[in-house]
Amino acid sequence: MKVRSSLKTLKTRHRDCKLVRRKGRMYVINKTNPRFKARQG
Repeated sequence: MKVRSSLKTLKTRHRDCKLVRRKGRMYVINKTNPRFKARQG
């Protein structure tokens, strides 16, 4: 699955952002600032 650049920029925006793959989907999760959540796929 191709990761779109929008998720990559989201990851670099905050240092606590993590890119996680669950069940074939890409998630951006952030424990300290939950408004950075994103999903793709």
